[in-house]
Amino acid sequence: MKNAEIDLKERTRAFALRVIKLYSALPSSAVAQVLGKQLLRSGTSVGANYREAHRARSKAEFIAKMGDCLKELDESSYWLDLLASSEVIATSRLSALIDETNQLTAIFVTIIKNTKSGLS
Repeated sequence: MKNAEIDLKERTRAFALRVIKLYSALPSSAVAQVLGKQLLRSGTSVGANYREAHRARSKAEFIAKMGDCLKELDESSYWLDLLASSEVIATSRLSALIDETNQLTAIFVTIIKNTKSGLS
């Protein structure tokens, strides 16, 4: 496994752990718990899908799994936005996690584009 792959594997794991800690710190209100559980599902799925992508049997399967990572990141971004916009949690407390979501999204978009260009 290449260093970049190891770094991204660790980074997606760290992202999942940050999401887990955020969920654990959310208020017990119904809204916070519903939004939090959605974020928990999508945020922890990124790393799982990334690991699956590296077990892909073809480039097409790899691209599909990486697309799943991107989809989960986009969904995580949505739930983070709702948590902030609904004032369940202060935007300032979410800014680092939102930034990491955006950075990971950019990385996955680049990987998908580069892999697709290698297919043509």
